[in-house]
Amino acid sequence: MKIDLHIHTTYSDGVLDPIQIVQTAQECELDCIALTDHDNILSWGIADDYVKKNDIKMQIIPGVEINTIYKGFEVHILGYFMDSSNKDFIELINVQQKARIEQTHKIISLLNKKAGLKIKFEDVQKLVAPKGSIGRPHIARAITSCGGSANVMEAYAKFINNNSEVYVERKTVSPHDAVEIISEAKGIPVFAHPIDVDIADELTKELVNCGLRGIEAYHRKHSPAAVEHFSTLAEKYDLIVTGGSDFHAPSMNHGTILMGKNFVPEWIYDKLMLEKKKIELAQ
Repeated sequence: MKIDLHIHTTYSDGVLDPIQIVQTAQECELDCIALTDHDNILSWGIADDYVKKNDIKMQIIPGVEINTIYKGFEVHILGYFMDSSNKDFIELINVQQKARIEQTHKIISLLNKKAGLKIKFEDVQKLVAPKGSIGRPHIARAITSCGGSANVMEAYAKFINNNSEVYVERKTVSPHDAVEIISEAKGIPVFAHPIDVDIADELTKELVNCGLRGIEAYHRKHSPAAVEHFSTLAEKYDLIVTGGSDFHAPSMNHGTILMGKNFVPEWIYDKLMLEKKKIELAQ
């Protein structure tokens, strides 16, 4: 069984829409995928409907990746199998979406005033699917399109960073709140790519007390040593281990498609489903 539990679509900063994701997953011979857009859950239904209508033998796991900032670190919390009708979970998504829009407006205003770049909110908004999550990648692309930078990487270096006079940090919920709300919505909260967070070990202990149930040990950024470290950390706190490609776009540096290329053992799927059953039985 081939699985990929970390995939993004055009509803956040991915370049393929949900149907294209399913089609690409078919090409990669994946049996199960999780759509985990940043602060957004709209891709689930589209992908699932497409799979059912076309009798495709593939499981679509509903997921999300909540972006938070804690002690100066970007901390991302994945969630799986949430009840999308849960009021607190809906409010979490709404708060995160509002913060993204406010940040974008503020940055655009500063780009116009201080950098002399003629960018409109609509220039950024059109780069994401309707009601999708607007983010820094879209702002960087808009900067590049208007001639403010030679490419997206240069846009980040010049404008999209804490040292830039035009950058405004996004207001977010804490990772602790994200874990608690996902848990209360009958979901499985998971610490995403912990290699990016220098205080990951200490933070994991804190988040366990808030309801954290998993840690993403298998990730394209993780070396074999990192996989072993975070797997050991998961064992220490009785957490499940997850993993995925964190797919955003095809990469010429890694072959045509990155999706599914990150090795994720089949037993991870079994553990995830077992955790889902435990949560259902506990309700």
